Amino acid sequence: MCFVLGIMAERATKKMGKKKCVAVNAEVGFYEQVRDVFVAARQFVHKTANFAMVKAYWLVGKMIVEKQGGEAKAAYGDNLIDELSVKLTRDLGAGFTRVNLFYMRRFYLAFQKVHTLCEQLSWSHYRLLISVENEEARAYYLEEARRSLWSVRELQRQINSFYYERLLENRAKKRGGKKTDIVPLKPIDKMTPQSVIRDPLVLEFLGLDESEKYLEKDLENLLITHFEKFMMELGRGFALVARQKRLTLDGKSYHVDLVFYNYVLRCFVLCDLKAEELTHADLGQMQMYVNYYERELMNPGDNPPIGIVLCTDKGADLVRYTLPLHNKRIFAAKYKLHLPTEQELIAELRRERMAIEEARLEVEKEVGKTKRVKKASGAKNGEC
Repeated sequence: MCFVLGIMAERATKKMGKKKCVAVNAEVGFYEQVRDVFVAARQFVHKTANFAMVKAYWLVGKMIVEKQGGEAKAAYGDNLIDELSVKLTRDLGAGFTRVNLFYMRRFYLAFQKVHTLCEQLSWSHYRLLISVENEEARAYYLEEARRSLWSVRELQRQINSFYYERLLENRAKKRGGKKTDIVPLKPIDKMTPQSVIRDPLVLEFLGLDESEKYLEKDLENLLITHFEKFMMELGRGFALVARQKRLTLDGKSYHVDLVFYNYVLRCFVLCDLKAEELTHADLGQMQMYVNYYERELMNPGDNPPIGIVLCTDKGADLVRYTLPLHNKRIFAAKYKLHLPTEQELIAELRRERMAIEEARLEVEKEVGKTKRVKKASGAKNGEC
């Protein structure tokens, strides 16, 4: 009897304990709800105040331009700017230097339609965007910063690494490499494998010295260590699925260095890392990986997988003659361990353009040869 009463008492105690825990959890949940209300309100006030100041800077810039007669260029020593700086600093305090007022003027000239301003971006974002002279590039960076929630530092890094120019060059590759085919890149343009993959990739954040030897394993570990920066360099839509993904064929094991899934392209992206110049064996191995994924691991609704071999250098002829004539799924991309200068980037893109043009001529030659063979065959059949 005592034993039964003891069990009943123990159960009652546990039940009371559970009720107490529920009550405590309820109190904690209530507190978190109250706290979240205040946090959300503060964030809203900060965001609203920030955008209000951005619009104020735009309006002041507009007023200055109009006061100066609407001229795009005005002398730096214009008395109007000097007088405004002195009076505003006297009445409102710091923040109204001559330089800042000129930034406001440039701000209006760069974004003359107020509805194009974005409330997600701060004044520091806009000061960086003002420095981008190309209007199409500026519009692209603004849209990407908004959609990808780039910080000021991230935006600065993308501008300094010529992110837009590299993406634009890939558009040229997709269109056959002709200069006339390079059209302005729209932020919402339909994404394809050719337009997503940047060449070259800039991996200066790894801190590697190009003059020193390093292993592919070192490269992979550093990419994972600096994963956020690597993902930003890759572009929108990438999610890491696996490292050193093992594939077994004929009893032998092979390993794909990095496997991503791109939810914009809706396909797997296989990436192999090379610490040296590209070889034909690297491309052949990637072709095998891509074929395996397509036949064994694709999910219903997926697009065919694509493969990228990241290398320190590549030969245009080697890539052209190793891959199929109309290849759209295997890519070789160089990576640089330092931020390129504008001159370096121009030289690199010029070499790429020449290689693309040679490849285009080769394709046209092959197509022409095929047409001539078919025509001759048709004429022969007609004679019979």
